[in-house]
Amino acid sequence: MTLSRPTPIPHVTLVGAGPGDPELLTLKAVKAIAAATVLLVDDLVSDAVLAYAAPTARIVHVGKRGGCRSTPQAFIEKLMLQEAKAGENVVRLKGGDPFIFGRGGEELEHLQAQGVVVTVLNGITAGLAGVTSLGVSLTHREHAHGVVFITGHAKKDDANGVDWVGLARTAAQAKLTLVIYMGMSGAAQLQDALLQGLGEHTPVAVVQHVSLPTQRHVVCTLGSLHDTVVCEGMASPSVIVVGDVFKGMLEMQATHAEAALQASR
Repeated sequence: MTLSRPTPIPHVTLVGAGPGDPELLTLKAVKAIAAATVLLVDDLVSDAVLAYAAPTARIVHVGKRGGCRSTPQAFIEKLMLQEAKAGENVVRLKGGDPFIFGRGGEELEHLQAQGVVVTVLNGITAGLAGVTSLGVSLTHREHAHGVVFITGHAKKDDANGVDWVGLARTAAQAKLTLVIYMGMSGAAQLQDALLQGLGEHTPVAVVQHVSLPTQRHVVCTLGSLHDTVVCEGMASPSVIVVGDVFKGMLEMQATHAEAALQASR
């Protein structure tokens, strides 16, 4: 009599690849990437992170980047389900953290509804890593009592969108730092809306290519945000961070500019 083996329960791991620097991966993430037989990889995941994958692993690029042609979400979810049910060790590798603007919640719900077991491994999100790299804290007892992570790129069918004016007023009253993802294409509109609740001298930082060798940043005021972005050629992928936690950097920048001006006279 031959006993049949039980069919393995399909499983998918949603892994946060962090902002790009492979040294910012968690140990669990590295182990999951190395064990995967199939990896579905987002566009912003760096090649240095993929170096941890096994040579025999199948890597499928399912790029999703604002303003560019993207792989349909329904196709990604269908492919994850198909590979998991085929017995593959599936890793869905996302830039940053799967649950911070990575649509990880949607994928989790879809897979679980189909009987797939899902494990989520968090990654360091760009909004945190970018600010930390500048030696600034998102919260500060004197400057910020909290932080809001928010997207500047809402769903196309979202008629209401983000109440930026209301958010700005709340941020001013509650002393909050605003971390805006995917907001570069609408920087001018963001500036106009936020100025209705925050002062024009409110410090702002824009950090591009967070944690990568190509990372660069600018620090300016809210009133000069759009002009600075255009002048400095800042582009996506970037995070825009608004709040008084950058007050010290802005003051230091002004001091250095004044000293340079004096030296040139």
